[in-house]
Amino acid sequence: MAVLHATIHYKPFLVSLLILLVHFHITEAQVGVCNGQDGNNLPSSQEVVDLYKSNGIGRMRMYAPNAQALQALRGSNIELVLDVPNSDLQRLANDAAAASQWVQDNVRNYYPDVKFRIIAVGNEVNPNAGESTAPLAQYVLLAMSKIYDAIASAGLKDQIKVSTATYSKLVSNSFPPSDGSFDGAAGSFMGPIINFLKNTNNPLLVNIYPYFSRIDNPQSITLQYALFTAPGVVAQDGQLQYRNLFDALLDAAYAAVEKAGGPNVEIVVSESGWPSEGGADASVENAQTYYTNLINHVKDAGGSPRRPGKAIETYLFAMFDENQKNGGAESEKHFGIFLPNKQPKYQLTFN
Repeated sequence: MAVLHATIHYKPFLVSLLILLVHFHITEAQVGVCNGQDGNNLPSSQEVVDLYKSNGIGRMRMYAPNAQALQALRGSNIELVLDVPNSDLQRLANDAAAASQWVQDNVRNYYPDVKFRIIAVGNEVNPNAGESTAPLAQYVLLAMSKIYDAIASAGLKDQIKVSTATYSKLVSNSFPPSDGSFDGAAGSFMGPIINFLKNTNNPLLVNIYPYFSRIDNPQSITLQYALFTAPGVVAQDGQLQYRNLFDALLDAAYAAVEKAGGPNVEIVVSESGWPSEGGADASVENAQTYYTNLINHVKDAGGSPRRPGKAIETYLFAMFDENQKNGGAESEKHFGIFLPNKQPKYQLTFN
């Protein structure tokens, strides 16, 4: 009888504890790292996965399917954001069978041994005239839809999200953040995408780089504001106060998404980083400061001023320096948090 009484007495406590644990799992912030592969001196796929695991990095973004990498991820418990590369957008947009085959080859053949989190259909497609990716803009939503249908047909739409990765350059009027919007060609491009994400309960992926904002506008943006080291409030936006540029860029994107008809669409920060050399303000010291403060900030459940009380799912760019990265500034080759020989550039605690 005493045992029965004890069981009844503690049952509410156990239920409360279970609720607490479930809540913690849902809100727990994990920082991911992008696994770029534009280098001729990078470790093997298995070595890369082992390096993620030994450093407690629980999430990875990969920019194209790679059979060796997917094989190495089996059983690792690393959650994966896998891109459909821009080069595949037109083909998949025009052919549902090709999209189904893509999902079969690169997702179903590895699931559930590989923990797919998000399929990112296209990266940084810019529809504005003169941009190299402008001709691809017409295919992004169609390809997203075809991939989503293939994921749904596999019975995985509740397990694997489908989105696209855009970037701050498409957000107009980003200061103050509440003025953020998608205008002109960007509006015509992003509006239907936001509507699709809203209707399918999927997030938008956004690449956010305070580094590039700072070097493009050093007269108006201080280094401290970009590095999370400003001593106080830097920007006031109505009742909202901004102490760092990352939050301001994120909230400008949120404002743009809201105006495009997606007030409940969440944003995942699919890239953010700082180079250690190759450009203005690029140094090991600044990069160490940025990555350390970014990790601490996004893990904190404080969220951003516009979306408070929520950890910010964020992927650091990138795992390694990439000596074959084409285009852009020299700094693009020096965003790695590890050297290609697997030695860490910085002392970071990821999760």
